Amino acid sequence: MTKSKFPVLPVITVIACLVITVILMKYNGRLWMCECGSIKLWVSDAWSSDNSQHISDPYSFSHLQHGLIFFFLFSLLFKKLSVAWRFAISNAVECFWEVIENSSIIIDRYREGTAALGYSGDTVVNALGDLFWCGLGFFVAKFLGWKLTLLLFIAIELIMIFTIKDSLLLNVIMLLYPIEGIKNWQAG
Repeated sequence: MTKSKFPVLPVITVIACLVITVILMKYNGRLWMCECGSIKLWVSDAWSSDNSQHISDPYSFSHLQHGLIFFFLFSLLFKKLSVAWRFAISNAVECFWEVIENSSIIIDRYREGTAALGYSGDTVVNALGDLFWCGLGFFVAKFLGWKLTLLLFIAIELIMIFTIKDSLLLNVIMLLYPIEGIKNWQAG
């Protein structure tokens, strides 16, 4: 009898993390979908009330960047683990972040420290979209290699800064140590 090459346990781990994330988000009061009653594939306006309420928005690219980072970080930290297990770990970390990011503590922090004054957190649909984008980033990094992934990461940062006045780096800075000058620039 031949041993199955299908990564059953990593797949079960990914599914379990997704289910737990949905349960925790609902427990914490997150809506399934936008109060508007529709589900859009893409919302382009990062400052509208539709942002973080539908499947994808400009911040989806930040989640793609998470996946880019996780691929290389977990390849370094867990060299002996298969790609499937490294992906499962990446998914678990991103699931954890989605739950934390949508807690009242972090939502309030975004409102206080950033230009996102009306931010009310993600819907479950948006969080699942963010998880998809992170997973896509993981496999894009695997395909591109580190040099092209680094160029892609920088390109995404620059495009986001010039189009929505925000990026993964600015988001981290403003969450951890808000800078009034950045907040004023983002507010327009």
